[in-house]
Parts: sequence; structure tokens; C-alpha cells
Amino acid sequence: MRHTRLAFPREQKPGGRVRRALEVPRPRGFMGRVLPASFGAPPPPSPGVYGRCLVGEGAPLSAAALSCLQVGVSREGTVAAYGLLARESLGAGEELFSIPRTALLSQHTSTLAPLLRKEEASLQSSSGWVPLLISLLYECTVSNSHWGPYFSLWPQFTDLDHPMFWGPEERARLLQGTGILEAVEKDLVNIEMEYSSIILPFLKAHPDLFNPKVHTLELYRRLVAFVMAYSFQEPLNEEEEEEEPNPPVMVPLADLLNHVANHNANLEFSPESLKMVTTQPVRKGQEIFNTYGEMANWQLLHMYGFAEAYPGNTNDSADIQMLMLLKAALQATDTEMEEKLVLDQWKFLCHQEMVGEEGAFVIGWERVFTEEELSVALQVLTMSAEEFKEFKDQEAKTDRKGTTCLLESVTMIPNLSAAQKKLLFDATLLTLKGFSSSLKEEETMLGDLQAYLQLSRREQFALQVRYGQKKILHQLLELAK
Repeated sequence: MRHTRLAFPREQKPGGRVRRALEVPRPRGFMGRVLPASFGAPPPPSPGVYGRCLVGEGAPLSAAALSCLQVGVSREGTVAAYGLLARESLGAGEELFSIPRTALLSQHTSTLAPLLRKEEASLQSSSGWVPLLISLLYECTVSNSHWGPYFSLWPQFTDLDHPMFWGPEERARLLQGTGILEAVEKDLVNIEMEYSSIILPFLKAHPDLFNPKVHTLELYRRLVAFVMAYSFQEPLNEEEEEEEPNPPVMVPLADLLNHVANHNANLEFSPESLKMVTTQPVRKGQEIFNTYGEMANWQLLHMYGFAEAYPGNTNDSADIQMLMLLKAALQATDTEMEEKLVLDQWKFLCHQEMVGEEGAFVIGWERVFTEEELSVALQVLTMSAEEFKEFKDQEAKTDRKGTTCLLESVTMIPNLSAAQKKLLFDATLLTLKGFSSSLKEEETMLGDLQAYLQLSRREQFALQVRYGQKKILHQLLELAK
């Protein structure tokens, strides 16, 4: 359950990393990271050094203990800077390693923990990340930090290759239509606003600890990406579901595992430690993959800097912006009266909180993740004036929102009324027009292995994102015919 979006609340899934919740409904789940080989990450440290890197001197998990683990650190067979490979064949349910809570790097274990508690009121933010980020700002730059060896795995954090670090022109060329452009723009605005309004005043108030010339906005941006790609968030239990989510923490060793949808390990939380446990048999030499949650490829690229190759990501999804459904409904009107009816229906849907200007309907390979929102919107936007009036009256009488006929599966789409299918079909076509290339062009590139391998890592990942989304949208066109 890795990652969350800065300045937005977070969703959670048990045993995963911090996941950025989006301002629109998302699939029920949550990260990983694939770093471009061209960035030249440092070679894996020796077992002894690695033990110190992970937990700090004197921590319970010693170098000797690490050498006895059933997994080994490697860059072979992995798509990231680091990965863990099985040293022997393992069965399902085996504990790979255990990280004591004393070894976690968080706002509570940082050298600055007492100061952060004292200044807690001034460090409140919508992201909830500020205390951890201040801890990282300090610990990664002070020469005698207990966590220095840990940070040495990521020198200056230059291996991070989230789209926020791509040039604007490159982002636009590769990611138009995917939803990543808009998400990155919001991230950059929120990061700068949080740094200038909260972080910088704190730095200036403690000149004995911080130097704004060292602890810059650029370093802060890098650390935000580091938290996005490597932090974990402990899930709330059932009694705590209405409370604020737990803050993110850095979990040495566990943060080296990469992600695939068909993962073979999962992180489990206990009062004393965090344990990585296999979820299926693993062969000797096979890479151990954690799950960052049910993440679409665009989320993986946006938040972690990589995407799974088609058709590996069974959790992939495509968005249809809610406003695109309104646009499709309006373009089908012939008179001012019909146009007014559609706008009244849209206003009603907004009041019912079924749609919003920044919202999106999320469609997966098998599921409609926003089933209620899409079902109700299609139903209301295709009603006649008389049907709409009756529907509103019934809603007011029963204080009932929505409908019991939900599109829980994409296989139910052919059962929609002809008008609803046409509306969905038209909105899907409009969405596909938002991409700068066609599905045929993507298929041609993917079908030419030599040409594909000549693409940069960024181009390959962006292509996988676009292709997966278009395949889902074209499947939707077929179902809505």
C-alpha cells in the first residue's frame, strides 16, 4: 500500500504501501518503482553494509541476521535499481524477513521527534506528510545521521524518475490523454505551496538545524517523490476507519521489493514488527514481488515511475471524465429545450454527488469501479422530461439516492437500454480522441520488438500506459455497440 497524492487524503488497503487517493473515484486498492538503468544506480552493498544501511548501528536486525535471510539483494532479473531474489525455493505463507518497529524511519524515530511533537500544530497539512518530510530533510543532509547508510542507497535521490521530473514537452508528448499530465501539474503546485507556506517558515525558525540554501525546494520535491515511491502506510483497523490515516513511514529492506499485479509476497503488520510473507510458492532465484495495491498503469507511472507491460497488469483501468459524459449528452440534443433538460439533469446529479467537474468514471478489464456513479448518470441523462420529474419526486419522497441496477461488471453493459449504450459509446469515443495517437499506432510499435527496444524507458512505460487504456476503452466500445 504505497503512496498518496500530496495535499489529498489517502485510501488504504491492508498490508500495502502508502497510496495516493485521487480526487476522483479510483479502483479499490493502492506501489513500486522501476528506475531507468541509464541513471546508473549504485551497485548493491555487501551484506554487512546492507545491514547497517537498513536499520542503523545497533538496531535489532544485524548484518549477521541479514546474511541468513531467505532472500538476497540483487539487480539481476529485476526492473528496478534493487530487488530481492529467493535464495531457495519457498512455500506459500513463509516469512521472508521481519523488520522491528524500532528500525522504521518516521517522524517518531527521527532525531527531530521531540521538536516535531512540540511544533505539531504548525506542521499540519492536507497531505499529512510534512513531519516525515522534515525528518528526511534533516536526516539525509546531516553528516552524523543514524540513517546515513540507509540514504546512501539513493545518492541525492537522482534515480527517481517520476513524470514530475520529465520536461513539460516530453510529458505532453508521451502522456497526453492518460490523466497523468493533470495529476503531475497538481502535484507540482501543491509541493511548491506546501514548501513555501509550511516548510520554509519552519526551516527559518530553526537555523541551527536547517539551511534554506541546502534544504531547497528541489530537494524537497525529490523527497516527496522518495516518499511516494518507497514509503509504507499502516492500515487502520475496523474500529479506526473513520479516523485520519496513519502517516507514512520508511521501512528498510521491505522498500526494496518491486510490484507486479500477480505478486508473490505481502507485508503484514504486528505490534512489534512488520513481516514480509509469501502468498504463493516461489522458486529459487525468482524475484520476490510485493503488492502496492490494485494499481492501474497510469497510477504506477505517475506515482512510482514505471508501468507493467501489457497484458501483465490485470488491475489496469481507463478513465472517462464525467464531463465527457455531459459533453456526449449535449451533443446529442437538437433543441434548446433538450439542452436545458440535460443541464438540469447534470445539476441534479451534481447535487446528488454522483458526478463532479473533476470526477471520472473508472473502467477496468472486468469491473466498473465507479458502478453506482456511472449507472445513475447514464440512467438520469437519458430520461425524458416526464421520467426525470417522476424520478426526482420519487427520490425526494424516499430520501433514496441512486439506483439498485448497478453496473458491477462490464458484461452488464450490453444489457443497458439503447439510449444509455449510445451515450456511453459516444463518451468513450470522445475520450479516445483525447490521445495524440491511435490504438493501431500503439499496436504497430509493440509488434516491432526491435523498434520497441530502441525506445527510452520513459517512452516504453508511457506506451504501455496508453495502450492499456485504449484497449480497455475499445473493449468498452464493443460492449456498448
